[in-house]
Amino acid sequence: MKDKSVYKKALKLAVPMMIQNGITNMVSLIDNIMVGSLGTEAITAVSIIGQLIFVFNLAVFGGISGPGIYGAQYFGQGNKEGLRNTFRIKLWISTIILAAGMSLFIFGDKFLVGLYLHGGSTSVDPVLTMEYARQYLRIMIFGLVPFCVTQVYASSLRETGESVKPMVGGIASVVIDIVFNYLLIYGKFGMPQLGVRGAAIATVLARIVEFAIVVFWSSADKKKHAFLKGMYRTLLVPGDVSVKIIKRGTPILLNEFLWAGGIAAMTQCYSLKSLDIVAGLNISNAICNLLNVVFVALGSSIGIIIGQMLGASEYEKAKKSAFGLMWFSGFICVGLTVILILLSGVFPNFYDTSDEIKNYGKMFIIITAVFFPVQGFLNALYFTLRSGGKTFITFLFDSVYTWVVAVTSAFIMCRYTSFSIFTIYILIQSADILKLMIGVILIKKGMWISNIVENT
Repeated sequence: MKDKSVYKKALKLAVPMMIQNGITNMVSLIDNIMVGSLGTEAITAVSIIGQLIFVFNLAVFGGISGPGIYGAQYFGQGNKEGLRNTFRIKLWISTIILAAGMSLFIFGDKFLVGLYLHGGSTSVDPVLTMEYARQYLRIMIFGLVPFCVTQVYASSLRETGESVKPMVGGIASVVIDIVFNYLLIYGKFGMPQLGVRGAAIATVLARIVEFAIVVFWSSADKKKHAFLKGMYRTLLVPGDVSVKIIKRGTPILLNEFLWAGGIAAMTQCYSLKSLDIVAGLNISNAICNLLNVVFVALGSSIGIIIGQMLGASEYEKAKKSAFGLMWFSGFICVGLTVILILLSGVFPNFYDTSDEIKNYGKMFIIITAVFFPVQGFLNALYFTLRSGGKTFITFLFDSVYTWVVAVTSAFIMCRYTSFSIFTIYILIQSADILKLMIGVILIKKGMWISNIVENT
């Protein structure tokens, strides 16, 4: 594309999101490294709970993303009342997900953790791992409420082009997390030595600080965020608007939930080979998740930018920009691949665990890094398809593909073949290349181009 302004706009929107999401993931990374000094059982326990919380987080993201499609297009259209309605629907959806998630974690914690403890291991005690995991989860539950409210506000701000406030909230939260992790995990400066419970308390405190900054700062700046004026006069949303948004948003909610569930299911399949693999994946995910915020943030910004163009009925511009931004995202991810490979031999040494688990972590990092450009393309494709409201297509493209191809393949290979875990992991990652080819065809056809707020 000759017009470079769209790249600048994408970066202007994405960079604060990268910083915020990177800082959010830094909280998990700090927990991992500090907890890693407590032993292999603690690492494995935090990893298992991280998978479960990940599914919940993705359900929240999916629930608010459906209304978010309308939010971006309403902003492009200049419709403030439309933005208010999408915000209110997000509150309702996140409240329902919150109630369901907390109930499941409170009453089903032992069953959920037990799903990951069937594989054999010479270095991990499953009984102690279960105890640590339940201690960690019982405290982490208290951070779910501020997390949900923060996401509602932050997502709505981003849809209007504001991503600095969520970034500042994220920076403050990681400072809190670092300080209280150090104090509470190790019992410094007169604080109790709480181990994994200390890590969970620090994370909850970090979520509360992030919530306070994002919510109160944006509410105090209603001159800039005019859609927040009168937001709580009512929480009711017109029936026709609700039906329209929920109908289009439900596939996204299901998609994010099922996709996250698919990732958790694949981890459970890998654990059948050995419980040590779960600890190795935890090491890999800790550093890879810190860097994948780049293509995730780029994908989100692409969806917002393309959605605003569609809301303004700039269809040809949207199509050209989609292709340019897709390649832009993939190119940036090549640099991330190099960084991860360079870190693969160093990062696992931060953990106090066996050499075998460290080697698992190193190899998983390298394999994941090689496929980072593919993930960059896929995220751009996914958010472009979603920006036009084609949510059922993205549902088939993402979560259905994950369960039918990736999860099924992982289960069969882990249970019924003698393939090494690295061979299986490479084959599962390679399956995304087929999904990439399908996505490119869908983008070229232009069937995703639609103004869903044109008559509003």
